[in-house]
Amino acid sequence: MKTNKNILIIIIGCLIFGGLAGWLIRGTDDHPDHEHFHVAEDGTVYTCSMHPQIRQNEPGQCPLCGMALTPVSNNSGSNSPFVLEMTPEAMALSNVQLTRVKSGEGSGKLTITGKIQVNEQRVKSLTANYAGRVDQLFVNFTGQEVRRGEKLATLYSPELVNAQKELLETAKIKDRQPALYQAAKEKLRLWKISEEQIARIENSGQVQSQFDVYADVAGVVIARNIAVGDFVNRGTTMFEIVDLSTVWVILDAYESDLGAIRKGNDLNFQVSAYPGKEFKAKVTYIDPVLNPDTRTVGIRAEAVNRNFELKPEMFVSATISTSQSVQSGLMVPRTAILWTGPRSVVYVQVGNKEAPAFEMREIELGPRVGEDYLILSGLEEGEQVVSNGVFAVDAAAQLSGNYSMMLRPEVKSLEVPEAFKAQLTAFVQAYFPIKNALVKTDAKETQNTISPAKASLAKLDMKLLEGKAHDIWMDLLRPIQSSLEKIAQTADVEEQRKYFEILSDNLIEAVEYFGVVDNTIYRQYCPMAFRDKGAYWLSGEKEIRNPYFGDMMLTCGEVKDTYQPGKRVTSTSGEKKAAAGHNH
Repeated sequence: MKTNKNILIIIIGCLIFGGLAGWLIRGTDDHPDHEHFHVAEDGTVYTCSMHPQIRQNEPGQCPLCGMALTPVSNNSGSNSPFVLEMTPEAMALSNVQLTRVKSGEGSGKLTITGKIQVNEQRVKSLTANYAGRVDQLFVNFTGQEVRRGEKLATLYSPELVNAQKELLETAKIKDRQPALYQAAKEKLRLWKISEEQIARIENSGQVQSQFDVYADVAGVVIARNIAVGDFVNRGTTMFEIVDLSTVWVILDAYESDLGAIRKGNDLNFQVSAYPGKEFKAKVTYIDPVLNPDTRTVGIRAEAVNRNFELKPEMFVSATISTSQSVQSGLMVPRTAILWTGPRSVVYVQVGNKEAPAFEMREIELGPRVGEDYLILSGLEEGEQVVSNGVFAVDAAAQLSGNYSMMLRPEVKSLEVPEAFKAQLTAFVQAYFPIKNALVKTDAKETQNTISPAKASLAKLDMKLLEGKAHDIWMDLLRPIQSSLEKIAQTADVEEQRKYFEILSDNLIEAVEYFGVVDNTIYRQYCPMAFRDKGAYWLSGEKEIRNPYFGDMMLTCGEVKDTYQPGKRVTSTSGEKKAAAGHNH
């Protein structure tokens, strides 16, 4: 009994000692319910684009799928869902490279890839003209070259033997029965027996037991469907012969490139077998059906194959001189664009070398020009876009909860006729003198600017708008008209500024809904206007000139938004929120 008690004491003591040792080793802060991951000292964590729950403090591979981990900054100072901040280390690991947007022109060339294929129009099937047995074969393998008129095989045909006997018998009575004689000869002709062979049979008076099969085209045998001893029926395909003196160049063009390609376009291509040597061809056919799996369309060109250098199934890299004339304008590399149609996405550098940051920007694409795209709207010359590593940046934005190619904000802008945009832009230009007069704190000059603005407003044709766009404009038009009247009726500059705010807010809404043409317009904000309530206005210049304070605080304010021609406004970019910082 005493022994059992001692054993029990020893077991309890071991358990207590083991628990104490474990507690000392693990430390008091660990708890099985706590999930920990450590962040590098520079604030960068690494995660997997396929498994965002995987996070670690150093680069490596995802333990679940093996993909390279993507660096994501853990400390972002921007509140904009359009802007992704990264560390310089994250940029380097993602191999992010930038290209400056600049004006240029291209000669209308596209580089696409494909293969050499046989010219299907030059493929000849050699069929049996009569039933028989293959006694001899002179073409023993595919790929063998044959000449026109070359003997390919010898057939024995019981039907042909009988037909020859009929010919010889009817030849004896051809004077009395010419119709029978001609019918016997015609049967042989239908079996492709030549006149010379028929004459030879008549003159010799002997029945031929074997007949030779000759090639009626020159080329390469690509299929041999018979062997010695085989029995063939009339119409059986014995050989397929292709003439490789011309070949097809089959290329895959993306649907975004189709608008630039036409039948007859010149094409230069290279094959890896002959480095530095260029071959010429011409586009002869464009597939009318898009491949739904690859989203490409087949482009076919025909090339002369001198010395049979071009072999079917060779890979080619081709440059097509498109039907487009020389294009000029703002250009960005094809690799910088996340293509989602005419309105695609790029990432624009808005930070600096020490604190890189990239803004997701929607752009309107023009035609492709070589390896670049013409940009119709959304970018300005001198801006830098991500031209390499754009998918890594987009994946990091998506993992950070920012807007990305797959998660884009709701668009506020409406599709309206260009004529209405032009009329609205003219009214905005008539609005600027009102703003400039208030900057001078000149009530009289402000009143003088109202008549031209009202005349410009009267030229806006509301009949150009339909449905929702018409209803929105009618709601905005009334306060715009009312505020112009009130400004003209008062000589008190502070009262004018109150009505100017109403005018500005409604005009900003109109610009965001309907858009402008020609010039870039800036939405600016002063947080101290009207006893720190804040107020907005529009300006044609980026430089701040405050209409709510004039000379008292001329540069108080900041640019809150930029409205570019053709650039759509999103529901978030148009939000009117006061920012903490401003200039004085």
